[in-house]
Amino acid sequence: QVQLVESGGGLVQTGGSLRLSCAASGRTFSSYGMGWFRQAPGKEREFVAALSWSGGNTYYADSVKGRFTISRDNAKNTVYLQMNSLKPEDTAIYYCAARVGPRILDGYDYWGQGTQVKT
Repeated sequence: QVQLVESGGGLVQTGGSLRLSCAASGRTFSSYGMGWFRQAPGKEREFVAALSWSGGNTYYADSVKGRFTISRDNAKNTVYLQMNSLKPEDTAIYYCAARVGPRILDGYDYWGQGTQVKT
């Protein structure tokens, strides 16, 4: 069982930056692949970014590639999403998720409660 708690959301001007954090409980955090998703008002949840258990492999949605960076610190049981050059269309609730299997788009087993980002 993994519990995930996101933080770092807020209101930021267009072109600004935010760093989201996701703190995970449990001693097996380093064995999970991690991902970030977002859901804008009136829209379905969409994939944003993901990385492997080691952090060696990263994946991004085309809409955020080059602006967002996902990373993890297994010693701190935390995954991050650095968001630069934010746009109004980045406004959404951002969710952290953890997966056991290899499916980076839809194979997540645990979810956080979300943190609001508004640009």
